[in-house]
Amino acid sequence: MADQSIIRITKELSDIQRTSDLSLAVACRDIDVRNVKALIIGPHDTPYEFGFFEFAIRFNKEYPRKSPSVNGITTNGGRCRFNPNIYASGKVCLSILGTWRGERGEEWSAAQGLESILISIQSLMSGNPYENEPGFEEANEASDKKNQKDYVQKIRHESLRVSVIQRMEEYLGLTPEGAAIAQQSAADQDQVDIDAEDLDDAAVPFEPFKDLCKRRFLWYYDNYLLAIQKAKKEVKDHQAFVRMPFEGSNNSMEGKFNYTELERRLRNIKLALDNEVVKWAKEGQIAHDKEMTVSVNLRHQHEQVVQAFKNQGIPHDVQLEDNNPFVWVITYFGRPMTNLDGGLFRIKIFFSTRFPEEQPRVKFCTRIFHHRIAEDGTACYFPNQLRKDDVRTHIEAVFAALEEEDPAYDPRTLVNPEAHKLYWGGADERKNYNRRLRRSVQQSMDDF
Repeated sequence: MADQSIIRITKELSDIQRTSDLSLAVACRDIDVRNVKALIIGPHDTPYEFGFFEFAIRFNKEYPRKSPSVNGITTNGGRCRFNPNIYASGKVCLSILGTWRGERGEEWSAAQGLESILISIQSLMSGNPYENEPGFEEANEASDKKNQKDYVQKIRHESLRVSVIQRMEEYLGLTPEGAAIAQQSAADQDQVDIDAEDLDDAAVPFEPFKDLCKRRFLWYYDNYLLAIQKAKKEVKDHQAFVRMPFEGSNNSMEGKFNYTELERRLRNIKLALDNEVVKWAKEGQIAHDKEMTVSVNLRHQHEQVVQAFKNQGIPHDVQLEDNNPFVWVITYFGRPMTNLDGGLFRIKIFFSTRFPEEQPRVKFCTRIFHHRIAEDGTACYFPNQLRKDDVRTHIEAVFAALEEEDPAYDPRTLVNPEAHKLYWGGADERKNYNRRLRRSVQQSMDDF
């Protein structure tokens, strides 16, 4: 009989991976479903905003009768306590995990699962985490008010420094100074004669969120810069963090503010990501010349998309830049009778030779003022999770994001702070947004 515990875990993983929740991600090695990695993206309007917080989850053989164990990984090597309930050691204090005494009815039950655990952890990442500490829930003395402010300030700094900047530098092979650490290129790897069967899966680094974090960094880059600009007005560089009453010597968040340094490192990361797609194009041309499978697949998909658009009378044009199947250029014609009517936009889709494991990056080359398009042209869109290898679903999702007339409010799509604020403001702000969108549409003909 199949292991019912394994079946339950597999289903829960699949459910989360198929969901449209933009703030949770889970993954495991195929050979070890009981050891799961999870990523929680910090909630908007909190000091954790758009940070990347990773957790290791170990399911025992008695799951779901017994809760899994959860350990925080994003701790700066055990030196950073991000929350009263998330220790520097990685311990997560939650009643449903049995790591903290809770009220009756808050303990673990088989009706709960992985998603409820992650949502519970995410709920700890509040706008005022100071009150998460037992005994401080209703602390309202003047000293508490000051501590609350000081606590938020240092969490915001370390969320940027540790969960975003350090993580991205590791992914990109950058030193804090911005120098590149020598890495093997995809073209070089292709020359190495290694029998895949001789590789030990356990010896290969498991980084399931690398591509996701890169794409989300591009989404939230302007928000990171705004957070730094705001914080610079509140604290001075080299000002020491304030220790909280509940922090101990080995379980605290110590350090000094240095937003000038964080901004420099943040910009280096953005530059490296922009250069990465240039590298993709070069690697793609090599793959095309060698007629590698991924190249043949992308060229075939391009032909299918062109034919489908022609058959359906869709006016948009789709070309390959310099005949390179790893760089698609779309000419988008604004939909009639909408704010996009009369617009003409050039959109590029960049593909890695590791597609679909690495998802494409979509960028508007023609400027547009839109709440789902970042200032640098990065598009915020949601492809079908079950068909991420189908390029047409990516294109359709980009068009849907651009043309959606009455979307539900979702702060996790905050990629253009200025446009987002106007779009979701009052009636006057929305009118201003529409005017600026129309102005960019009219300008697109000249900019194209």
